[in-house]
Amino acid sequence: MTALLDLAAVDGGTIPDGARRAAQVSLFDWITCGMAGRGEPVTRILRNQAAAEAGTPDASVFGGGRYPARMAAMVNGTASHAIDFDDTHFAHVGHLSVGIYPAALAIAEARGASAADVVDAFLLGAEAAIRTGVVLGRAHYDRGFHQTSTAGAFGATVAAARLAGLDREALRMALGLCASRASGLKSQFGTMGKPLNAGLSASNGVEAVMLAGRGITACVDGLMGQQGFVATHSDDPQVAVAPVGEWLFPAISYKLHACCHGTHAMIEALLAANVGPEGVQEIRLRVSPRWLSVCNIPQPANGLEVKFSYRWLAALTLLGRDTMRAETYDDTIARDPACAAIAARVTVTADPEVTDMQTKGEIDMEDGSKVALWHDLAERVEPELLVTRLKAKAEALLGEGAARLAPLLGDATKLTAADLGAIVGEAE
Repeated sequence: MTALLDLAAVDGGTIPDGARRAAQVSLFDWITCGMAGRGEPVTRILRNQAAAEAGTPDASVFGGGRYPARMAAMVNGTASHAIDFDDTHFAHVGHLSVGIYPAALAIAEARGASAADVVDAFLLGAEAAIRTGVVLGRAHYDRGFHQTSTAGAFGATVAAARLAGLDREALRMALGLCASRASGLKSQFGTMGKPLNAGLSASNGVEAVMLAGRGITACVDGLMGQQGFVATHSDDPQVAVAPVGEWLFPAISYKLHACCHGTHAMIEALLAANVGPEGVQEIRLRVSPRWLSVCNIPQPANGLEVKFSYRWLAALTLLGRDTMRAETYDDTIARDPACAAIAARVTVTADPEVTDMQTKGEIDMEDGSKVALWHDLAERVEPELLVTRLKAKAEALLGEGAARLAPLLGDATKLTAADLGAIVGEAE
């Protein structure tokens, strides 16, 4: 708990340029994902709900409109996770941008902050969420909790509190309130409930900060205290946490395929193998055991479930389908006979020696030859190449609209939260 309080008070002048740049790149990627998800059914439903509730027009939402900060955070968190294309931090065991940036922007717009303030608040909130995720540990995730929404809500609270100007004791109360609100289950995967988890994470953070700012009190240590969040939500909490000043966020991994991040090492390995569907007899994949309960749906029923199916995604890759484009994952793909034929040749096995970010495997060809498969997402990508690939992703998702996002990669001190809101609030 102390680490989270300390993070909110970090002097911006001590933040390393590399960490701040990583957070700014994530801003670009987050807005890309949100704009791409603004037309998704779940986003439209939430926008309609926001309009029905109305209220103070504090902040902009993807697809157009201005609504109260709490509801704007919910819409934007959901929209940016709707196509499952946002960044992942594997130590946190979840997605950071979709829960924390919406909370930060909602408060920042209402208070007239700068874009640089938004980036710094996000970064510190992300550091808080990562540490919370680490403390909760794998046991929390394996029990069925969605760390994006649980640990992420504490990060959203820290980011929103920094922008709202809460003092240390008010933030303590906000984190205590967040402990009662933070929630999210993996059973929602493959449904609209999964992106809504991200939206709830963001809105819970905003709500906790707003209520604490008005004087609502809570337990003094809602995270680590007796019967607090960690004690009630993890069978194996981890006590060793990186000290404030050790920057964990730059290990963020960006999605370059519009599906579960647990499948990306496999897709990259298959792309590197450069093998088409002809002559493939069997594909044997070895993956981290933890992914078998996340992205190993054997027979997906719809496009959402395809995003969580090793077999179907292997088939898409071998067939040359563009896994970067959201439209690839319409419901018809789950009934595609060519995909079904290849998926039937894929075997997925848990290997405890394979990390969360790796895939190993082999392709047996009908002529008796074998093709080795290997990829590790932890291997460093040069910053220039990463930005180039993320720009290509934005162009694939947004077409000509991607050009509108170019200033986000420039000097953040020249932009305001209102400028960010103007981009976010563009109509479909």
